[in-house]
Amino acid sequence: MQTIFYTTESSLVAALDVPKGITALVGGGGKTTLMLRLARELSQTGARVIVTTTTNIFPPEGIPVGNPPNAQAVARALLLEPLLCLGKPAADGKLGAPDLSIAVLSQLADYVLVEADGAKRLPLKAPAAHEPAIPREARLVVAVAGLDGAGKPIQETAFRYPLYAALCGKAETEAVTPRDIALVLAHERGQRKAVPKGARFAVLLNKADDEQARKIARAVADELEQYAIERVVIASLGGEKE
Repeated sequence: MQTIFYTTESSLVAALDVPKGITALVGGGGKTTLMLRLARELSQTGARVIVTTTTNIFPPEGIPVGNPPNAQAVARALLLEPLLCLGKPAADGKLGAPDLSIAVLSQLADYVLVEADGAKRLPLKAPAAHEPAIPREARLVVAVAGLDGAGKPIQETAFRYPLYAALCGKAETEAVTPRDIALVLAHERGQRKAVPKGARFAVLLNKADDEQARKIARAVADELEQYAIERVVIASLGGEKE
């Protein structure tokens, strides 16, 4: 397993080794920020990039948003703007999944980045029966966790906290430990749930904002060594929590 400390001077795309095609983001604690950072970095290389969702996201600032009716319309839009956010208008000003399938979009862009899970802006997450919604064509799945969830009661810091507590084998009132974060990230009913066969799986530990958080990150990474995780990226991305 590789453990990589990401800095603003380095490449987030390189840290995660993002492949062409579909990358899906699951978990909590910074998926939207991660998606947009990757998208902007990729588009600066001249690549055609689409960001989208299989759940719901807020329209990002500074990126053209649309829901083209067919592949030809997407192709034309990418000629004018190589970075697009595609989705259907949903409740509360959010965007839902686009009308065109993610598989079709991946035929038109070099990279399609998909937010495939929701966490209600909480650092940690355990998936319900219907979650996550990962496209079966995804080549990379990145599980995100916010380090600011460590040390807090499960019921305060994890979305779907009864499920999170059950995976950890703990009471909902007990505090989250680095072991718990690693366990849920790697668990087949946690963040590793529904990862397509043949897809790579990586972890991003976000909110490593100070030395104490970095110490927690190193402890989580140490715990992840026992699971078949390709790489762990430790970062302080700031921005959106979701």
